[in-house]
Amino acid sequence: MATFAPDTRIRSALAPGAIVDRLIPVVGEDHVLHRPEQLAPYECDGLSAYRSVPLAVVLPGSVEEVCEVMRVCSENGVPVVARGAGTGLSGGALPYEHGILLVLSRFNRILSIDPDNRLAVVQPGVRNLAISEAVSNLGLYYAPDPSSQIACSIGGNVAENAGGVHCLKYGLTVHNILALKVVTVDGELIEVGGPRLDSPGYDLLALMTGSEGLLGVVVEVTVRLLPKPASARALLASFDDVESAGRAVADIISAGVLPAGLEMMDNPSIRATEDFVHAGYPVDAAAILICELDGTAEEVDDQIVQVRDVLAKAGAAQVRLSNDEAERIRFWSGRKNAFPAVGRISPDYYCIDGTIPRRALGSILSEISRLSEEYGLAVANVFHAGDGNLHPLILYDANKPGEFERTETLGGRILEACVAAGGTITGEHGVGVEKINQMCVLFGDAELEQFHRVKAAFDPEGLLNPGKAVPTLARCAEFNAMHVHGGQVPFPDIERF
Repeated sequence: MATFAPDTRIRSALAPGAIVDRLIPVVGEDHVLHRPEQLAPYECDGLSAYRSVPLAVVLPGSVEEVCEVMRVCSENGVPVVARGAGTGLSGGALPYEHGILLVLSRFNRILSIDPDNRLAVVQPGVRNLAISEAVSNLGLYYAPDPSSQIACSIGGNVAENAGGVHCLKYGLTVHNILALKVVTVDGELIEVGGPRLDSPGYDLLALMTGSEGLLGVVVEVTVRLLPKPASARALLASFDDVESAGRAVADIISAGVLPAGLEMMDNPSIRATEDFVHAGYPVDAAAILICELDGTAEEVDDQIVQVRDVLAKAGAAQVRLSNDEAERIRFWSGRKNAFPAVGRISPDYYCIDGTIPRRALGSILSEISRLSEEYGLAVANVFHAGDGNLHPLILYDANKPGEFERTETLGGRILEACVAAGGTITGEHGVGVEKINQMCVLFGDAELEQFHRVKAAFDPEGLLNPGKAVPTLARCAEFNAMHVHGGQVPFPDIERF
């Protein structure tokens, strides 16, 4: 396991005990945790490879308490990291050892539902799936559906701009929210966006979404609700090689079909998932595609014919169509449980989140296979193929000396291959601490300087989630000096776009 060592070493002049004493009157003694046994459950988020223990964990119960906590911390130079359900996979909610962890799990109420305008106002601690459950009887649902939707909170979804298996057609979090209420670093409450299609001025709603807790603390979210589609069917196609499956993904989109979801899994993830969930996956296939089509019954029937034809021309060995809703859900149950399934076959795994152009799927999968052999670490691939969002899972054993460091290096190489192919280093998990070095590969000094200027406009002292998401220019200079060899282009065999 690695210890979190951020670029910025911010330390308040207050002693830890004095910070706790000042926060107890704000939220009550029961909601300020500071003993070692109380802090241990909060030392990491879903990316458990990195750990850090905060000075204290604070659990406010109202917006007013959040404002006052932020005022106290700002006035005394105490760093603050906001946390939702802790399911994040990039270390974005990893505590800062000289600051407090502001946990919003008590903000768990749906405040209002407006079916006429198809929106709901929710607190940030509401679970993603709970929104759809609350409006199901109205024929509505909330579209973004991360695999962790049964547990992840909407505030964390906003911080990381989460997606899910249906983001290809319905978009990421940023496309499915209308307004935010945010508490600034100095304790002021501001609102961005609104219950309209557009607002004048800068698009601060988009800026806040995906900002990873660096600009403010989200305390309320207005989400869009969509009508449930009249019909939804899923096709499960198997392939004898991953390159053909990758080409099929691009061919489906090129044919003018926009699936609700288009997911791909390779053989190691198929085998692990089938053993765990028994979804009926063909365990001898090199890769499978799950393609969901939704809309009116007539529209879906027409698209099924189109997609079947594309899959056949792409070389699918077998294509199955869900006969009923139960079978459609069973197809998806394997994909939704792929991460825990892989966790059963390895002591540890490291989840990567990179995005590439769809046409590069085949070459990138070949490069991942090559890198897997080079580093001696198995990789299972599960990803949102429709929008090119890869989730390679690197299997390793943290108890073996040096194996995590080798895993971390392999993960970085995979992300850099995504950049070389014309892609990016994250599609939905955020940068956090996991990908901060690869930000130096993706962006130059001029872009990073602008990111720091935006950060300074909201948080001039750098107290919000310090050391995350945006590296310092000094860090990038050091990383690039060690990492770039003779100015050569990395990954020369990858097709560029």
